[in-house]
Amino acid sequence: MFAGEYLCKVDEKGRFIVPSPIREQIEADGQAVTFLKGPEQSLLIYSLKEWEKVLDRTKTTLDEDQSRLFMHFVVSEAGTSEIDKTGRILIPGRLRKQIPLDEDLEIILVGMYHRMEVWNPSEWRRYIARTEDRYEQNMSKIQNLL
Repeated sequence: MFAGEYLCKVDEKGRFIVPSPIREQIEADGQAVTFLKGPEQSLLIYSLKEWEKVLDRTKTTLDEDQSRLFMHFVVSEAGTSEIDKTGRILIPGRLRKQIPLDEDLEIILVGMYHRMEVWNPSEWRRYIARTEDRYEQNMSKIQNLL
């Protein structure tokens, strides 16, 4: 399970060092990850094992038309990267444009149970500010789960 928030530097080639708690989980599921376009200028990252689970669920859940749409609009946009020997992952170039990087070349990795999200730090802060009201409205239910 992925949890936490991590600030990572991105080099000029689009690679970032995966924080060790995240890296250990990815390596336990294989050496690679799959990147997908996410909501609001973010990316989703799945370990290969979790991505295979998503694909299996779609095969059993979606009808033929829905499956074709999923393949055309989601799977065709996916990109896979392996963790290199120094613990870095390359964000595929065409997907890197989804999270416009600021001059400081930083990203935020956010653990989301079975996947992670990648955000530009400025966009992440704006997203949190926009959704804070919804969190406040649902806080009692959320707190009861803790």
